[in-house]
Amino acid sequence: MQVSEYAEYDATGLAELVRTGQVTPAEVHAAGRQAVESVNGQLNALVGELFEKPLEADQTGPFGGVPFAIKDLVLHAEGIPQRAGCRMLGPGVPFPYDTALMRRFRAAGLAALGVTATPEFGFNASTESVANGPTRNPWDTSRSPGGSSGGSAALVAARALPVAHANDGGGSIRIPAAASGLVGLKPSRGRVTVAPDYSDPLLGLGIEFAVTRTVRDAAALLDAVAGSEPGDRYLLPDPATTFLAAARPPAARLRIALSTTAPNGAPLDAACIDAARAAAEALQRAGHTVEEAAPEFDVAAFDDANLKAWCSFLADGAYGAAAALGTELSTEVLEHTTLACAEYGATLTALDMYAVDRVFNATTRTLAQFLTGYDAWLTPTTAAPNTAIGHLNANDESLDARGWYDRIFTFAPFTAWSNVTGTPAISVPGTPSPEGWPVGVQLVGRYAGEETLLGLAAQLEEALPWTDRRPAVVAR
Repeated sequence: MQVSEYAEYDATGLAELVRTGQVTPAEVHAAGRQAVESVNGQLNALVGELFEKPLEADQTGPFGGVPFAIKDLVLHAEGIPQRAGCRMLGPGVPFPYDTALMRRFRAAGLAALGVTATPEFGFNASTESVANGPTRNPWDTSRSPGGSSGGSAALVAARALPVAHANDGGGSIRIPAAASGLVGLKPSRGRVTVAPDYSDPLLGLGIEFAVTRTVRDAAALLDAVAGSEPGDRYLLPDPATTFLAAARPPAARLRIALSTTAPNGAPLDAACIDAARAAAEALQRAGHTVEEAAPEFDVAAFDDANLKAWCSFLADGAYGAAAALGTELSTEVLEHTTLACAEYGATLTALDMYAVDRVFNATTRTLAQFLTGYDAWLTPTTAAPNTAIGHLNANDESLDARGWYDRIFTFAPFTAWSNVTGTPAISVPGTPSPEGWPVGVQLVGRYAGEETLLGLAAQLEEALPWTDRRPAVVAR
């Protein structure tokens, strides 16, 4: 199989070629390996080298024979070192077991070829770490592919992989999907298990899934990996049919709220406003009702609570790793803003965290009440199509914890609300910017309402076809 042929297929298409005997898994993986190698020198999307051979996976699964990669954060595979984008972890810490989601990826047939880059401990909307250097956007290598799942997004956007693992604590699936021209589904809290290491990673903000090129791949992969494990905190209802069946333009006429003003007042690039309005017009032409409306959040309280949630998580991870490794936290082992956030997180009390929980509860109920009147909330995904390499430099010594938080969420003012509320959200490519860069639009749905979002995303995929577009750096 030639790389040029391989690069034209999404994961569903490649799996069908394998299932029908037109190609073998070995041929697909050889092409995938060559594809990754052809672009990684320009993108710096991998951590370390490709594996000598793909990780073992069930070739009879729905994605049997499809190449894949795992992000260097949270999920882990037995024996594969994890570095979390951090110098302190050196060559990485190998785990003696797969996480439950890793087992499900293997059972689905996805055989990982390598590990993709993430910023330090995932707290960045760009993927550029001191440990690994900047990962670059295949549409324009002077720009970032977003973060924190930027390594995965860069390889999928460059058509070197059809799908890759990603996770999302404040937008880290949707932000790189937007910057890289991909589909980024953040499922509802509890839809995809985080067993056995966590019950509620990042106080419930952290969600595991993937980035894909097509809506059907996101839906079919969710069918393959969704569900709980014994001991999980959340038990969500199964879809009425399958998520894949839901990923087609809905017959029902839906009511959609459109917001093109950032809740936190961040300035928006005209291309992001235009993309959201173009998506709204496409949905109106399809028969849906779209009106401008937005939930009324207490933004100041939300930002204070979200900052504390992130900093407590960073404190737990950074101080815990330092204790295990017998080292002291300093800028010799951590980036400046990571250290500032961890030090602030270490000062927080139990009373502080109960106050965080109260704000998160109020935010969740505000959005839930708002969505009783709408089937989905449509926004830009980010405030600009992307950022220049260096704009979100986590080693900037001028920033304290709040300064770093504000810089991130000035670029991504629409995404963290769904992490706090646990609601599903999806970013899909809208109309491109004048420079030809991808621009993401986001749909937020009711809790456990992935079917509605997948249907609307499929409708936009037809109306705003993005799968025909090609980045400047593409697998060859």
